[in-house]
Amino acid sequence: MTVLGNRALGRATLARQLLLDRADLPVHDAVAHLCGMQAQEPQEPFTGLWSRLRAFDPAALSDLLTGRSVVRTHLMRRTVHLVTADDIVAWRARHDAMLRQRVLGTYRRELEGMDLDELAAAGRAVMADGEPRSMAELVRALADRYPAPAPRALGEMLLAALVPVAQTPPRGLWRSRGGVRNVLLSSWLGRPVDPPAPDGADPVGQALVRRYLAAFGPAASADLRGWCGLAGLPAAVAAIREELVTFRDERGRELFDLPEAPRPDPDTPAPVRFLPAFDNAILGYHDRGRIIDDVHRGLSVAGERVVLVDGRVAATWRVDAATVVVTPLGRLSSADRTAVGEEGRELASFLSGGESHRVRVATSPD
Repeated sequence: MTVLGNRALGRATLARQLLLDRADLPVHDAVAHLCGMQAQEPQEPFTGLWSRLRAFDPAALSDLLTGRSVVRTHLMRRTVHLVTADDIVAWRARHDAMLRQRVLGTYRRELEGMDLDELAAAGRAVMADGEPRSMAELVRALADRYPAPAPRALGEMLLAALVPVAQTPPRGLWRSRGGVRNVLLSSWLGRPVDPPAPDGADPVGQALVRRYLAAFGPAASADLRGWCGLAGLPAAVAAIREELVTFRDERGRELFDLPEAPRPDPDTPAPVRFLPAFDNAILGYHDRGRIIDDVHRGLSVAGERVVLVDGRVAATWRVDAATVVVTPLGRLSSADRTAVGEEGRELASFLSGGESHRVRVATSPD
């Protein structure tokens, strides 16, 4: 079985994630291809798409949100994602059990003994009028019936697990601020969530395997679960195994992939790319070594924005007074510093609406 090294896997990831070459895709198609984008920080997906698409217009994403073609909702790993309307309708029921378990993992003591199906019905009844509500407003509406649990535990269980909701604009619009207000997903989209498959079949799980490999492969079953948090996916992989090709990584893990998916030569040049906080190009794997060194792995879960140089995390970045400030994690060559500066100037222009092209690359550490 062919062994794929980290560099080969990294180049494959960059190609699938539209980071090796910027793509000429409509924004909706890019979000669909990426299987959604992590979005708990509302402005971060705009940078993620700018790094992936040619001539990206942030208004296009805002229009998709207000037009209800893309929604903000809890999904993979119980984190807020931008997902196309078609995907959330198809995928949400398959995530129900995982979402419940993840909330219980945090609030099991507060929610002990509670009938969650009854709570779900009560939450849906309150939300049935289609009015957007904050978590606090929903919890207050149920306070007489459920006085015991802490408000946060009750609200998280309702809005992150039991009741499929969309977070409504202006939350998530370009350069807009707005608190989280929720509306029933079925009301927002004008159609119900697809019901679970009967008789234990898992067509959604199989579809998720194919979609994940198209955007993240080659990958192991553990990577697939690391991306979405779902149980039962090894069975979905087994069900479509004849469609897939297999490899090994340097650790000996079996990797699955789609036969015709791009696997570039490991020596393919990789341009500098600026990634937003919590980008799934890093977080979408159990083994993140294809892009980030173990010593820096904590950056990806701490919300640090990172810079890829030659396909690997080589710096962090932030914005200070309309200046993109880059802090190298190790030594950068003169050519790399120049390339980081050039891409940073373009990013500064994008984020400032053309008013700033300032970038500052700090001195590399010894």
